[in-house]
Amino acid sequence: MKPSIPKGTRDFSPKEVAQRNYLKGVLSTSFETYGFEPIETPSFEKTSTLLGKYGEEGDRLIFKILNSGDKLKKANLEALADDKLAAFSNSLSEKALRYDLTVPFARYVVQHQNDISFPFKRYQIQPVWRADRPQHGRFQEFFQCDADTVGSKSLWQEVELCGLYDDVFDKLKLSGACLKINNRKILAGIAEVLGASDQIIDFTVALDKLDKIGQEGVIKELLNKGFSSESIDKVLPLMGLSGDYSTKLNTLSVFLQDSEIGSKGIEELRFVVDHVTQIGLKSMTLDIDVTLARGLNYYTGCIFEVAAPEGVKMGSIGGGGRYDDLTAGFGLKDTSGVGISFGFDRIYLVLEELDLFPASAQNGTQVLFANFGEEYALLCNQMIKTLRDHKIRSEFYPDAAKMKKQFSYANAKNIPLLVVIGPDERANNSFVLKDMDSGTQTSHAFDQFLNTIRTAL
Repeated sequence: MKPSIPKGTRDFSPKEVAQRNYLKGVLSTSFETYGFEPIETPSFEKTSTLLGKYGEEGDRLIFKILNSGDKLKKANLEALADDKLAAFSNSLSEKALRYDLTVPFARYVVQHQNDISFPFKRYQIQPVWRADRPQHGRFQEFFQCDADTVGSKSLWQEVELCGLYDDVFDKLKLSGACLKINNRKILAGIAEVLGASDQIIDFTVALDKLDKIGQEGVIKELLNKGFSSESIDKVLPLMGLSGDYSTKLNTLSVFLQDSEIGSKGIEELRFVVDHVTQIGLKSMTLDIDVTLARGLNYYTGCIFEVAAPEGVKMGSIGGGGRYDDLTAGFGLKDTSGVGISFGFDRIYLVLEELDLFPASAQNGTQVLFANFGEEYALLCNQMIKTLRDHKIRSEFYPDAAKMKKQFSYANAKNIPLLVVIGPDERANNSFVLKDMDSGTQTSHAFDQFLNTIRTAL
């Protein structure tokens, strides 16, 4: 049987790994420029740590790790007999692959609260897993890149995170992305005006699908959740809200004038948008999107989502928001946090589609030394050591094969320079340098070796 990998996972070639490392480097540099420090957490957590943090839909997408040995005896067979598959599944597992980096981070903060200084600014670049249906730009194993600040309620943190998004995309030369912003308090206020405060989760989950299922799909889902036609008619104008951010905020202010929580959300949103606008963005546009809901239950304030540039067929490439209560679930109350995530794999695909990876992101071999036999191997490897000491990526073809085969190897790996040292060259204290792109060959003296290579590169 032909070997294969599970759907929703991928192998990466040397070129792809080099480009992914380039992207990680840009992200890490920006994170650290903004004062965020790196941490890492385990690839799997206790199931109890993860369940109940993402809502019903999120919980269904968590990859659970099957218990082994005697622990399997704890299986809830009564739940299986009663066709309660979720309860039966939970009884088979005590550990699960992490769904995101935010909940493990909250667990980390509580567990290490005596060892860290607040406000604590951390970034994390690690893989996560979701049992989602694989499709373009959506994988079951993928990287997340998060930056979070815990221990401060200041809205300047939201302003800073908008700048961080802009800084990363500017460094990647990815212009035209749109940073959408909203506030969960505004959504809570809308639900309150509709007389459906107790259905805020159903409301936000449905609204968050607007881009996927359209307005008619959202209306249908709200009706199925028990919302009245009258309440849905009230909110329809907000789904098509247009104008600049001042116009949108003024419209929302009128709609939510009788809602204390909604008015608080408008106040917070105005603060963030005003200051981001005054500081300025280099590569992104900023837009208030009242339909932005971010389906995760733990968001409580400002929420963000980044849309790819127009013309690129890709969903959101980033998102995040304020969460006031996440650490409380682990025993640490009154510790507000706010964070954003970069969709690493989706950003990679966008950079690839727009041909924005620089040539320097390849990181492949720059110089190949041809093998003319054992009597020349030591000299070649001594010269290679000199190049490597000067951070020039070099290698020696290991076998004294025909030159055609060695040339083919260099071409297959896109190695730009080939060094040839044979009997004539050693007798003349020289070497031949072949430019693999143009095919030209030039002869140079040994004592000019390092400068010649540097100039050619």
